[in-house]
Amino acid sequence: MSRDRYVDFLRAWAIGLVVLGHWLITALVREPDGEIRAPELLATVPWTQWLTLGFQIMPLFFLAGGHAAGGSWARARAAGGRAAGWVGGRALRLLLPTAVYSGLVLSAVGICSAVGVDPNTLELVGWAMAMQFWFLPVYLLLSALTPPLHAAHRRWGLLVPVALGTVALVADTLVVTVHTPYVGLLDYVLVWGVAYQLGFCWRDGLLTERRPLPAALAAGGALAFAALITLGPFPVSLILVTGQTPSNTDPPSAAMLAWAVAQVGLCLLFAPTVRRLLDRERVWRAVRPVGGASMTLYLWHMLPVLIVAAAFYLTGLAPEPTLGSAAWWGLRLPWLLVLGVVLAGVVRALRPLERGLSLLYERTRPDPDSSRYWLPWLGLAASVSALTRFATRGFAPDGRFPVLPALGLLLGTTLLTARRRTTADRDPEEPKEALREAA
Repeated sequence: MSRDRYVDFLRAWAIGLVVLGHWLITALVREPDGEIRAPELLATVPWTQWLTLGFQIMPLFFLAGGHAAGGSWARARAAGGRAAGWVGGRALRLLLPTAVYSGLVLSAVGICSAVGVDPNTLELVGWAMAMQFWFLPVYLLLSALTPPLHAAHRRWGLLVPVALGTVALVADTLVVTVHTPYVGLLDYVLVWGVAYQLGFCWRDGLLTERRPLPAALAAGGALAFAALITLGPFPVSLILVTGQTPSNTDPPSAAMLAWAVAQVGLCLLFAPTVRRLLDRERVWRAVRPVGGASMTLYLWHMLPVLIVAAAFYLTGLAPEPTLGSAAWWGLRLPWLLVLGVVLAGVVRALRPLERGLSLLYERTRPDPDSSRYWLPWLGLAASVSALTRFATRGFAPDGRFPVLPALGLLLGTTLLTARRRTTADRDPEEPKEALREAA
């Protein structure tokens, strides 16, 4: 009952749009030789880039993440917890399901490579199964930075996201004008860090105590975005389009920052109305399962695409009208419905695995007051490096098994689970409570 239902709704809403958006822009074509291609809808049909304004919902993930992390870290500090243990526990919540997912996909890649599957096909499949991974290393880094970021928030409040945004604009200017190498990498943390830091401010009332502020954020961010795409060098697409320079996502640009600010403002404006709806138990019962399965949906939502591709495209059963034609758009509805049915089956089949991971987390998460500082940090560094590699190259770069990233993720997850709590530290009722929650 102490949970903020609106924050959980934001996660559910965001994951729903991520899944729907990825499915909507995924186009498959069967070549005469039987090979399956995935042409890029946003590049082939340029007007569809405007659709990304509605589907680029990641700022809400980081806003909700900052809101939740701020409260969690504040409670841990009050109870005498240390940064290493708290960060390790937060990281492990993401890494356990990610490691299992990655292990299964990598096992399939290894088997397919051994039996001689076409490298180009394997590379395409490996990319599709890792296309959502860019979010994970960025979120893990922000989780690791939560203690100092929250300390800055307690001291300076709204000045912190303003400062982060200013530095992000400077970095993006260097990227766009003089093409300074590697500087753009900072914007992955700075731009998304603004939304994350605003989550702290939202939780503590700094964004809602002044009534005009949400409207100012929404209007100011939207006007800045419009100016940057019309008068500036930035494209309208908020999703990466091959060959488009500069990009709004690789790295996150000033236009993406403006859109993130506008989304935060809109989120705050809609909060009272949506909260009243969520107070109705019937509405809440519909939202809660989606939020509870958000990590499963995020990781596994491209598997149905592969299943449907094998069932309908490899067999030649799927009709293939011209990409972007009226007939092609007409077939999107049955496409989405079939994928939704398959995903529902996948989620149901994964429930025992989710329960097992919940219990494993309770038994292996780092001590909040652990004195062994280096294990969580080293595990986090190895995991972030591996996940970054998967995000940029996929699970089968050049059609080959990615040995070093696979070992890096294994090492990182192992280090984060290596420090088990002692019997003296563990609440004797905790395993029973974990079992009740899993059930």
